[in-house]
Amino acid sequence: MTRAVLAGFAVDLGGTKLTAARIEAGHVVETRTEATSRSGDLSHQLDRIARLLQDLGHGPGARLGVAVTGLVSRDGLWSAVNAATLPAIVDAPLRAALVDRFGAATCCNDALAATLAEAWFGAGQGCRDFAYLTVSTGIGGGLVLNGHPVQGGRGLAGHFGFATSRHAPTPCGSGRWGTVEANASGMSIARMARELGHDGLSARDVFAQAAAGAAWADRIIDLSAQAVASLIADIAAMVDPERIAIGGSIGLAPGFLDRVERHLGKEPEVFRRPVRAATLGHDGPLLGALAFPG
Repeated sequence: MTRAVLAGFAVDLGGTKLTAARIEAGHVVETRTEATSRSGDLSHQLDRIARLLQDLGHGPGARLGVAVTGLVSRDGLWSAVNAATLPAIVDAPLRAALVDRFGAATCCNDALAATLAEAWFGAGQGCRDFAYLTVSTGIGGGLVLNGHPVQGGRGLAGHFGFATSRHAPTPCGSGRWGTVEANASGMSIARMARELGHDGLSARDVFAQAAAGAAWADRIIDLSAQAVASLIADIAAMVDPERIAIGGSIGLAPGFLDRVERHLGKEPEVFRRPVRAATLGHDGPLLGALAFPG
């Protein structure tokens, strides 16, 4: 698919915010955003989506793609991975409910949507096999192999942050112990700062402290980059993508990608893959949701 033919409406429902968009000729031309209602069940989430879409001029049968945080199975069932994020969403029949309410609609995980968009329209153009990592509040990602998005039967494919890491001795919100997310995400960066006595700092604050010369902050960020580099080497060993893109607020923070590449350079050459910065930003999940095959 070429980006220029992409037209319709898209939704990105994340753990923090819900965004709906109108897309014309492959460009997001208008959006509506509000905070995610974490306690709402499927019906409540659809009501909020419908209200935003109505504001954008969506009509019955108009093309719609929906990307959501969590697991979306091949059968269109939606579940939260971290129960604290969306506790009422457990095997919710998302695809069937979307079609029933809006007509023509597809759905997928938000990181997989961003992966597809980057593969077809962004940093992964020209690659048949491509991986994407989003390093933000948590860590997610996705795969496009042989030109097609990989979803998995339960929708777990590409949740790279839940892979275990030799750098992470702490529990993860997924229930696993010692994952990459537990040591490299924005939440873990803030936690490590707090454990060192620097209460109340966000990941953004820790980056600012490192830029100002604070050695403790620099070590935290470097540990995150080291864990991400090790994860990239693991992805190379498992699926051997031609290229890997990194996005997210941490992944695209100044200097972070340079740190990742420096640590990746310490891995044996066979496990190194070209790494690029994601190019589509907040538009990625929206474009990918609309492009996702029905």
